[in-house]
Amino acid sequence: MTTPWTPARIAAELEQNVLGQPEAVREVAVAMARKLAGLPSGNVLMIGSSGTGKTTLMRAVEAFLERHPETAGRSILVRMHANVLAEEAERGRPGEAVLQRLLQAARVEEGETAPIEAVLARLEGGIVFIDEVDKIRAQVGDEPNVRGIRAQEALLTLIESEAVTIQAPEWAGRKSISVDSRGLLFVCAGAFEGLYDAIYDRVTVGEDRGALKSVTVIEGKRVREERPFRLRDWLRPQDLFDYGMSPQFLSRFDAIVLLEDLSVDSLTRIFADSPDSRLRRARDYFASFGIDLELSEQATRRIAEEAARQHRIGARALAEVFGRVIRRAEFEPHRFATDGKLRLDATDVERLLGAGGE
Repeated sequence: MTTPWTPARIAAELEQNVLGQPEAVREVAVAMARKLAGLPSGNVLMIGSSGTGKTTLMRAVEAFLERHPETAGRSILVRMHANVLAEEAERGRPGEAVLQRLLQAARVEEGETAPIEAVLARLEGGIVFIDEVDKIRAQVGDEPNVRGIRAQEALLTLIESEAVTIQAPEWAGRKSISVDSRGLLFVCAGAFEGLYDAIYDRVTVGEDRGALKSVTVIEGKRVREERPFRLRDWLRPQDLFDYGMSPQFLSRFDAIVLLEDLSVDSLTRIFADSPDSRLRRARDYFASFGIDLELSEQATRRIAEEAARQHRIGARALAEVFGRVIRRAEFEPHRFATDGKLRLDATDVERLLGAGGE
């Protein structure tokens, strides 16, 4: 079966909401194109710090499926936190929890009067997004993490199995039903806290000591030495095994994508252009009082520069930084506006950041 949805076309739509992560968008778009064509699609594992866009990307996928009638009937997407999966593992039914979530979502999309056969067909073309998958690592410190081991095994079973038996809910007669889970697409994501430091130690003071070479950086008349380190240049499968992800589990992912820490340019675009940005919400808020909120380009960039200093929380830092800038004006909108306008330039932002918004 052919499809007009090429990876490039899907990526172009996803990038309207996901900025600064072209590789992740590209890999997910390829998997989506294969799925929409009715072909087997490889699973994707995304590794990136908090706020780099992992969840935002999957929300964009969900919106994409809902937006187009020709895709809406061919797939569904459910999101699960890995901790929920681990809790279900303690009860001995992690795989069933995933399928039950899909079954419910499929029924909502197909309608309450749809036959179980139609609901199952919709389920079997589903996409499962497991967030914070690093929480189901096989060990924490030197101790085995039994919940994590069972959760990884459950996901592995779903990926590999032709038939998984689950108990149908009451609306389907509470009978045992068989689900073919081979057609599901799994996208897993996590920050993998500590992985960066462990690999950096390996290449600086550990077994690969000396592998990371210094480079000379010349800025005007200043010369300095740097040791540039990018996780993607040094990550190897053994690092993820050591972290607690089993080889059998990792082997089921066709793509392992490392998301970049967001640059100042990317953060500036996210702050200024993202549909759900803190700036847009603030503009809507002030508009409700009849006030136009305006930020100069330099002011917007200065907020992004401050957010970039908090690299471990990515785009989430924008809301905190802008909150420091705007909170006093939000409390007393008319006091700070002039002729129905509130305009901030870089000098205003610098002053307010230094004063904590006062």
